[in-house]
Amino acid sequence: MLLRFSWRRNGRLFNIGKDPRVTMRKRSGTLEVGFHNGGRPEDYEGEYQCFATNDLGVALSNKILLRVSKAPLWPKEVLAPVQVVEGSPLVLTCNPPPGLPPPLIFWMDSNMTPIHQDRRVSMGLNGDLYFSNVLVQDGQKDYSCNARFNFTYTIQQKNPFNLKVQTTEPYNDTSYNASDPFGGRKVAETSPSFLTPEGSGSFKMVLRDEQLLLECIAAGLPTPSIKWFKRGGDLPAQKVKFQNFNKTLKILSVSEEDAGEYVCMADNRLGSIRHSINVQVKAAPYWLDKPTNLVLAPEENGRLVCRANGNPKPNIQWLMNGEPINKITETPTSTNREVLGDTILFRGVQIGSSAVYQCNASNQHGYLLANAFVSVLDMAPRMLGPKNQLIKVVMNNRTFLNCPFFGSPLPELRWFKNGQGSGLDGGQYRAYINGTLEIKRARKEDEGIYTCVASNMLGNAENQVQLEVKEPTRIIQAPTYQSVLRGSKATFHCKVVSDPSLPTTVNWSKDGERLDLGWRLKKDEESLTIPSVSENDEGIYTCTVKSEIDQDSASARLTVSEDASHNPSVYSTLPPDRPDPPIDLDLSDPLARSVRLTWIPGNDRRSPVTEFLVQFEENRWEPGRWQNLSSYPGDLNSVILQLAPNVNYQFRVIAINSVGWSQPSQPSPRYKTTAAPPDAIPRDLRGWGSNKDNMELTWEPLHDLEKNGPNLQYNVWWRRKDSGDDWTNVTTSETKYVVRHTETYVPYEIKIQARNELGSGPESNIVIGYSGEDKPTDSPTELRVSKVGSTRANIHWKPVDLSSVQGEFKEYRLYYWRESSLVPGLVVSKEKKTTGFYTTVPEPSGILKDLVPYSKYKMFMVVANSRFESLPSNNVEFTTAEGVPDAPRFFRINRRSLDTLYLEWGKPLEPNGILIGYQLVYQRVNGSRLGPQQFETFRPNMTDFILRLPDRSARYKFSLSALTKVGMGEVYAEESPLFTNEAHIDQRSRGGKYPSSGFLTGFTKYLVRDKKDLPLDPVDQKDQDGSFDYQNGSSVRDRNENENSSDEDNKPLQGSQTSLDGNVKESDDSLVDYGEGGDGQFNEDGSFIGQYTVKKDKDETEGNESSEATSPVNAIYSLA
Repeated sequence: MLLRFSWRRNGRLFNIGKDPRVTMRKRSGTLEVGFHNGGRPEDYEGEYQCFATNDLGVALSNKILLRVSKAPLWPKEVLAPVQVVEGSPLVLTCNPPPGLPPPLIFWMDSNMTPIHQDRRVSMGLNGDLYFSNVLVQDGQKDYSCNARFNFTYTIQQKNPFNLKVQTTEPYNDTSYNASDPFGGRKVAETSPSFLTPEGSGSFKMVLRDEQLLLECIAAGLPTPSIKWFKRGGDLPAQKVKFQNFNKTLKILSVSEEDAGEYVCMADNRLGSIRHSINVQVKAAPYWLDKPTNLVLAPEENGRLVCRANGNPKPNIQWLMNGEPINKITETPTSTNREVLGDTILFRGVQIGSSAVYQCNASNQHGYLLANAFVSVLDMAPRMLGPKNQLIKVVMNNRTFLNCPFFGSPLPELRWFKNGQGSGLDGGQYRAYINGTLEIKRARKEDEGIYTCVASNMLGNAENQVQLEVKEPTRIIQAPTYQSVLRGSKATFHCKVVSDPSLPTTVNWSKDGERLDLGWRLKKDEESLTIPSVSENDEGIYTCTVKSEIDQDSASARLTVSEDASHNPSVYSTLPPDRPDPPIDLDLSDPLARSVRLTWIPGNDRRSPVTEFLVQFEENRWEPGRWQNLSSYPGDLNSVILQLAPNVNYQFRVIAINSVGWSQPSQPSPRYKTTAAPPDAIPRDLRGWGSNKDNMELTWEPLHDLEKNGPNLQYNVWWRRKDSGDDWTNVTTSETKYVVRHTETYVPYEIKIQARNELGSGPESNIVIGYSGEDKPTDSPTELRVSKVGSTRANIHWKPVDLSSVQGEFKEYRLYYWRESSLVPGLVVSKEKKTTGFYTTVPEPSGILKDLVPYSKYKMFMVVANSRFESLPSNNVEFTTAEGVPDAPRFFRINRRSLDTLYLEWGKPLEPNGILIGYQLVYQRVNGSRLGPQQFETFRPNMTDFILRLPDRSARYKFSLSALTKVGMGEVYAEESPLFTNEAHIDQRSRGGKYPSSGFLTGFTKYLVRDKKDLPLDPVDQKDQDGSFDYQNGSSVRDRNENENSSDEDNKPLQGSQTSLDGNVKESDDSLVDYGEGGDGQFNEDGSFIGQYTVKKDKDETEGNESSEATSPVNAIYSLA
């Protein structure tokens, strides 16, 4: 399609054909103006604009202002000598001739020596030379202002100023020194005053993104110092620079927040003075949303957007094919577009309405112009990239497969692998709208043929990319540090592994320069050999291995030392020590996220360095804190450090040998990585409701080193699950966002992404969250019990509809409590207990366990979600059956004479029914043998008994239990003491010793209960007849106990065992014999450890179990 160019000058057509000096380049619109044959360049000054035209429209260039550079001569003038009193201020004006561009000003004397400038004497921004105070020696030279015009390569010089300094006292050159420039003469001191700017305040306007220069130069004696402030805030330390001995404040790229009132203060010891400069920041137009080309199919809709900002706000003007759109004659196609300020809407476009649209945004400070081609066409999809590419990538690297395409209407593009399955997007893959497929981490199983298919209503097009995933090229044996004697041989090894299908090349370099191997150096596949080394061979040798898709490198240093045979060393006689720190840290090969760190190892102090630890410090979040970065083998001294973006690093290295760590090296120079979009995904994304109509989205913030750039924010998306709704999103810098006005407890899909000023990071996987819960509307009904036993009951109820739970169904929660005991006078705790049942069956049931026998219970049930419970169900009362009683509260045996024992016990804490009596079983103990069992039964109101012993020298084992009509309860067992004094039971273990003669005395107490230990309580208070009130512990008679017990109730215990007595007694019996097959155990101090168990029913395990010495029930008490 033929392209034609034309130019306009100062808004009018520029007829090139009529001017012989002007030509246009072929196949280009570039103008050339020649002055070889005369002519004045000034005749061609003006504003130019290029128009490019073809059959589809007209595009415009920006306007170009052509000006001729000039270097005018300085006007001739005769300058009279300048007279000034010593100590007074002085300004030598320059007033250079105006040039285009403005000249560069500098001051020199007639000997072409630059004028020395300092705090006292300096040049201002306008080119004038300012003296805060004049010294006599200032009059010893002249002063000439020079203007250099860079564009014309010329320098113009003003006639010099001659300076005459008047003094009140004679001046002696020999008396001058820097600390007393007046040579001891009295010169009047003056307080500060401003030479520039004048007055107490001034105004400065600067454009956005331009350079701001503020200047304050003061007079005074002594020379004043200048300080700068900003009212209402701090100076932007990262942007501000001070120049000209603090007299100039400079901000390179001004932004709106730099506006405000700046104050400069000049002070010396006589006083101070201030000047305020009000800075306003204006802005030429700048793009917010620049219009871009638009391709539409017939009958499609679209829009062009042109958004710009500036100060003042710019005016937006639309043009079509170079003509203002509001001045174009209406056509049938013009009805399909509508201009709405900064937007043009297209509706139902037609073939033939293609055009180039221009957007012009302008204000008094400048303008912007953008072309956007709106093309209306029908086109089937076509592929723009090469066909059937072969892509080779390194394993575990991020990989991009490109598939550029075009079509109108815009085709939909999908990727397939090996011609199978649905489109690839999600998980390991991410498909971009431009046709690129990202594989986040290439693996071997990702190899194959990938097909991209672009489709629209006019057809399909496809292309294929074959992906091969290769093993990385790695150096597995790197060169190591070599220190060799001059004249000997040095060998560096470099062993490489790579993918078998990729050829590799290995190259060596020394100090960054490629090695010319020549005849002397020898290289094979895995090493470099340097024979007969000299001092010239010292340096850092680097092995670099390359394949067609990746590379790896490793370095080591070679040092050459003198032959030490003539200087015997004491090296071998000194012990090894910590190594010296590395030196000469150097940074090279800077990349966006890595840098190479090289160092020289220090002396290893007779123990080889096994490891180098690289640490870093950054000065933004935790300045001064050194953190570990990575560690490397001791044979490396050059490594590539993987770094985070937007961090100002410095590094240090610590050497480690078998003795310990060296001192840290001196820090490296700082290295600041460039900012980048975040790489990390915010962790622990959750969605949960704190109220019934909201959902709180929370997540963990990124760590400081994960931010990668300034202005970190989070993009959070949510939508109702399975609703098909579009995503709703918000951007926030917080770590929580509350979604309001939700329905109660509905699932949402949630995802999150971190972003900063450089762009957005990866999106998280979708997480399911829920809005808030409310109180369940329904309650369980028809609560009842069945099969009530002594300690358990079956529970039944009618369930609720789970939709009425209005939240996450947690459980059916049963509240139950012991209302009373059926034993008269027994006071019980009415503390509520809960147990949960998780079930969704139509007819739910459960088992309530661990009930107390012979008791009255009440209960009700609720249904619970994570936050609320429903109203309670119906209340249910039930009573548990009678059970066997607990063990007696205590059991004491007191030997009152040689042949009688006094037995005393307390009633059970929980009788679990109506007590009908007690049963005592005792038998003689003879070594490991037990005599026949003998029985005694007592009425329920008895709590003591005197037993006459058949054999006063024998030892006996006793077992006591309480009885209900259900049966015998838990057993309390004791052994008879061997002394006349009472063997008192104490729960604290007192230890003991094992005598070498084998004689032991002691007392063992134990209690066996079902899955719980009985605390040892003090003696009960009771009446003479043994009755005991369970309600308040006072002495009353028990009117409900049955005084008669049957023979069945008094059956002896079968196979019962007792604990061992630990009292010392002269006997040949071994304590091991008391254990019935168990092994005797002793503590480290010799005290015996043992335990007897009572076989209560067939479900319990028979045998002797070992006991810890610290058990509160089974401890051994020694009386020795």
